[in-house]
Amino acid sequence: MAGITKITVQLITAPDTGAGTHGFVYIGVAGREFHVDSSRNDFEPGDNYTYVFGDGSNVLDAARNDPRHVPALDTDDVDRYPVYLRFEGVDNNDDWLLDRVIVTVNPGGSGSSTYDNPRLAGGGADQKIWLSQRSGKTVYLRRV
Repeated sequence: MAGITKITVQLITAPDTGAGTHGFVYIGVAGREFHVDSSRNDFEPGDNYTYVFGDGSNVLDAARNDPRHVPALDTDDVDRYPVYLRFEGVDNNDDWLLDRVIVTVNPGGSGSSTYDNPRLAGGGADQKIWLSQRSGKTVYLRRV
């Protein structure tokens, strides 16, 4: 049992035309959801960026998206609840082509664990997923 002090989320948007979005992205970890956003222009085609929550945060609204704050999260809860990525488009026509997502809890620290969807690994045409109102909004990850 260890407190979750840091979560990293590597997100890769496919480089394809029309792959980007201005929608909202969330990560679910240990029974809580975090808003994935930074001061940069996120989720553009070909974008590959690692978001940090908690210690060394680089996300907007860092205090509200901190796993160390109420309710503080614990590594015991990571496998009790699903780890996932959820997308909410700005309207019914907002699509996002996700190439890859990798979530690491307490990277390099106590209780470190990594979550991925291996079916998205490789970057091939059949290894990306469209997220939208019409194609689904959630991608679940498993411990790797």
